[in-house]
Amino acid sequence: MTSSAQPLYSATFIFAKGEWDDEFHRLDQAIAAAAKATPGYLGEESWENTATGLVSNVYYWASLDALQALMRHPVHLEAKARQASWLKGYQVVVAQVLRTYGDGQLAGLIASADLPAAPG
Repeated sequence: MTSSAQPLYSATFIFAKGEWDDEFHRLDQAIAAAAKATPGYLGEESWENTATGLVSNVYYWASLDALQALMRHPVHLEAKARQASWLKGYQVVVAQVLRTYGDGQLAGLIASADLPAAPG
C-alpha cells in the first residue's frame, strides 16, 4: 500500500426478516438513495439465506466520515428508531478493509482499490 492510499471501510448490516410493509420498503429505498448520494459511497452487496431468514447488506465506504454521514442522515435515523416493527433482530459490523484478492474471475466492488495484495 502506498503512503497516499486511504483505508476503505465496510459496514455489514445483518438482520432477521420480519413483516415488511409499504413503509418499510419506502424507507429502505430512501436509505439506498441517501447512501448512493453520500460522497465516499463505493457500492454494496446483499445476501440472503432463505432457510434462516437472515439478510446481509454490505456497504463499502471510502472513509469513516462517509459512513458516519449516512448514519446521521434523517431517513436512516427514522428507520433505526422503527426497526423493531420490521426486523426480528439485527447486528452491524464495521470493518476496515485491509486487502482484497481472488482468482480474477469475479469483478468485486473494490477489486481495483489501492490495497496490498495477499501474501503468497
